Parts: sequence; structure tokens; C-alpha cells
Amino acid sequence: MEAQMQTDPRFSQNHYMLRKKALKLFGGSFTFYDPSGQVAFYADMKAFKLKEDIRIYSDTNKQLELLAIKARNIIDWASGTYDVFDSATNTLIGSFKRRGLASAFVRDEWVLLDTAGIEYGLIQEDSIVMGMLRRWIPFMALIPQSYSVFVNNIEVADFKQQFNPFILKIDLDFSKDQTSRFDRRLGIAAALLMSAIEGKQE
Repeated sequence: MEAQMQTDPRFSQNHYMLRKKALKLFGGSFTFYDPSGQVAFYADMKAFKLKEDIRIYSDTNKQLELLAIKARNIIDWASGTYDVFDSATNTLIGSFKRRGLASAFVRDEWVLLDTAGIEYGLIQEDSIVMGMLRRWIPFMALIPQSYSVFVNNIEVADFKQQFNPFILKIDLDFSKDQTSRFDRRLGIAAALLMSAIEGKQE
């Protein structure tokens, strides 16, 4: 699947940094920064929702909604499917499906689906060995995770967690995607979704 070219400059960067707000007991808020350190995107989540409906905005004022991530089922963190919509046009961009058993016991895996529901890519934790160590040995969970994004078996992006036991920070790198195979909007949504959903499994 070829990504649609984006005219919104917010989605044109090769690098972003995602930071989760610390010391928030219920729900969570997530801020994306561009390479110059300016806020590129912002999202917050309410706690105890039966069905996830996450909105991504242009800044912390939440005046301009850019993307919507909607769960298809009620409380299905284990193997749920999440649809991503462009908020300006309310059109489906693509979807993500979590491979529940693999993610719970081996390593995190998310399947990329196009608008017709056809699988075309995969987001995968760095290695089986490290994935299992993080799950089965408590102190190993402190080792930062990294993820690779593949489209038609070609790596197009990676998400790398910084080492910080207190604040979740993830560096997003889309520079490998030289031919625009991967829609940056899906990349932003994927990083947010994985940070939010995988955090609920811990």
C-alpha cells in the first residue's frame, strides 16, 4: 500500500519525540515534539473508558483535531483492532490489530491493515529474546523497547524508547521511508496507540 502524500507540514517531518506526561494517576496525556522542540501533536486519554476513542490535536489547546483512533470492540486490549480516521474529512486512513498472544507472551506485534482490511505491514518489538526477558524477568522490564515498522517486508520506520524509568519518551524515525510507503499519520497514531495500550498490559 502506498501512502498518500500529506500537505499538512505537521506530518512531513522525519523525526519526532513522543513524551507521556508524568505523575498523572488516571488516563494519560501524550505530546509529540518536532525536531526543533515545538509541539507537533497532543493527545489525552480518559481513564476507565469501555471503548477507546483517542483524539490527536495540533497542540495542547485542543482547538484543531487532526486524527481519531477508535476501537472496534469494548475493552479488547489483548487483540483489539483500532481504526484511524482523518478528522478533517472523517475518512478511514487505515487500521492496526494487536496480535494478542504474541504480544502478551513473546514480543509486541501490531498488524497494519489498509482501508479494505487487507494486511500490508507489521510493527514488531526488537527481538524475541528481549521481548521474553522483559515479560518474564521483572527488572528487565526497565530495558527500553524499540520497534520496527515494515511495509511489504521493507523497513520504513522505527520507534525507540529512551532509557528513563520515570518518564516515557520515544524517538520516532521515519527517515528510512524514502519512497513514502508509510503514511506519517498512521505512524503518529501507531506510536501513540502502542504507548497507551501496551502500557495497560504492564
